[in-house]
Amino acid sequence: MDQIDRALLEALARRREVVEHVIRTKETEADFVRDQDREEALLTARVSLGRELGLDGYFVTKIFQQVLDHSLRIQRDHLVAEQNPDVEHDAVRIGYQGTEGAYSHEAARKHFASRLDHAFFRGYPTFRELMEGVQAGGLDFAIVPIENTTAGSINEAYDLLARFPVSVIGEEVLAIDHCLVALEKVPLGNIRRIYSHPLAIAQCGDFLAGLPECKVESAPDTAMAVERIKRANDLSQAVIASEEVARMHGLEILKRRIANRRDNYTRFVVVAREAMSYDARIPCKTSLILATKHEEGALVRCLNTLAAHHLSMTKLESRPRPNVPWEYLFYIDIEGNVTDPEVSAAIDELSRDVSFLKVLGSYPASTTESARPSVPKLGAAADSSDTKPAQAPAPKTKKAAVAASADTTPPLEVAIKKGYKLASRAHHPDDSVVRIGDVLVGGDDFVVMAGPCSVESWDQVRACAELVRDQGGQVLRGGVFKPRTSTYSFQGLGYEGLDLLVRAGEEFGLPVVTEVMHPADVQRVAEDADVLQVGARNMQNFALLREIGHVDRPVLLKRGAMSSIDELLAASEYLLAAGNHQVMLCERGIRTFETATRFTLDIGAVPVLKERTHLPVIVDPSHAAGVRQYVIPLAEAAVAAGADGIIVEFHPAPEEALSDGPQALTFEGFGELMQRLHRLTQALRSG
Repeated sequence: MDQIDRALLEALARRREVVEHVIRTKETEADFVRDQDREEALLTARVSLGRELGLDGYFVTKIFQQVLDHSLRIQRDHLVAEQNPDVEHDAVRIGYQGTEGAYSHEAARKHFASRLDHAFFRGYPTFRELMEGVQAGGLDFAIVPIENTTAGSINEAYDLLARFPVSVIGEEVLAIDHCLVALEKVPLGNIRRIYSHPLAIAQCGDFLAGLPECKVESAPDTAMAVERIKRANDLSQAVIASEEVARMHGLEILKRRIANRRDNYTRFVVVAREAMSYDARIPCKTSLILATKHEEGALVRCLNTLAAHHLSMTKLESRPRPNVPWEYLFYIDIEGNVTDPEVSAAIDELSRDVSFLKVLGSYPASTTESARPSVPKLGAAADSSDTKPAQAPAPKTKKAAVAASADTTPPLEVAIKKGYKLASRAHHPDDSVVRIGDVLVGGDDFVVMAGPCSVESWDQVRACAELVRDQGGQVLRGGVFKPRTSTYSFQGLGYEGLDLLVRAGEEFGLPVVTEVMHPADVQRVAEDADVLQVGARNMQNFALLREIGHVDRPVLLKRGAMSSIDELLAASEYLLAAGNHQVMLCERGIRTFETATRFTLDIGAVPVLKERTHLPVIVDPSHAAGVRQYVIPLAEAAVAAGADGIIVEFHPAPEEALSDGPQALTFEGFGELMQRLHRLTQALRSG
């Protein structure tokens, strides 16, 4: 085993040497640093090869995503050094707020990973002292948390960026996994006092609310809080901290993942006294601070200036303007480098419409679409016979199917009369795109949501999640509340099943979709599920629709078996009118005189819906067919008709399934489905 591990490390070292040669070639011969099409092709080929060798596709994907990310960092650092010859690269002094092991320390080590041999890290008690260290020249760089996906913006950091003469030269994103740690493994009920940083406390409010007997106290950072309980030597005290802090201090983890949200990330910015230059081939952001003139439409004019120069804004934050009551500073992040002509021109125009403007700096982006990790292509991982690099992703073919719909879209007056103004294409001519994590439904890719009809056990749902990811699916489906015709049928595992579904999705990096049946369950299910499904039986449960309309979660609305297309659109209006515009429609078959299948898939509904509404359309071939052998042909028909995706069921042992076994694909059948979908999208693209 040691020899194998050494061989792996030696291979990685050789790969690094090749990467360094590649970047020297790119310096003079290439107009790009990152080729995402090439990355996707490489991942697809590596996953296929791994499957031939008996390796799990998800495992191979995660390894090579890290390898590619490391390669990109090496190339970027090389270009940065070339662009900034006056910046010290041998020995750097890096500051962070807190003590060793704090999240800021982790983020600093991650950002400067390629320079750890020459880096000196120093913790500071406060953000202000950290900034003063940079200003005085005692630090080359400082890393400062700027926003968190749970607690929001960190106001003090924004205020200090405006006050101190520093430049933003980089950003880093760190996954935050809060744990409750203590001196020994004791029951949660024994804990009476919990310490942590105020931001960590805010991010774990829901968990702390479940411990009413505990007193919660803030500390300068989590690492300092750990030192406090160690000195007290009190088993009734605990700290919210990272697993790394627990390991460093020899503490026991009482509970992991206690943050309010599963996707808990903090964005940090790296600051220095002077701005740095970045090669135009590196995707960058530019951060600005501005104060508008105190007149009508001033902010709108600034935003219109950015739009006129085709600049995508990724952040808009306001803070009170010091010493000027009721006026505000606006912090804006845009995609692009300050050296880009459009960015430069926009900043020049902004300077004429504002009373204050500060360019904080341009820096390599970590949170834009261009920075997202590549993934294998749809279905390509399933086709182990093809290890050649795949072509670029096949664009969706639906546009050809509905190309003539613009002239035949029903007028807005007709839509209003039928009860679906907001859902109508006359009201919203462009296709809506619904984001589910990193998955875009209604965009350029055909989306596959797949999994078991019902969550039955951990082993079952984990195996299904692994297959979805391995075969190139994007969303894990699973029922936990089951509306059954017979009261004696399996009704689902409820919240226990939801926990299993979410856990499986997290393990394999998949968002999850599940049905919610009762208005009282909506808020609770929305805390964990990424997509709320409204089943066919509840399409006109208007109380349920209104409740779901009030939550910020994508919704998959299924058409009722006896409902018309207009009735489906009218039902979607309840969601839209309540404020939730993240709605996807699902055609899952209607009742007719035909009995060969469970229902009749109304494939013609897809182009009709595309003509009448801007909402994405998903097809459910499993419930439409009710018979396993027809599921794959109906799924292919959905692609040809122009659907945005499918939601399909499979099971490790369909004959033993607790619900809808006859319509569930086997694992082999799901693999065949993904292969055929991949080939079909490629054929439609080329033809």
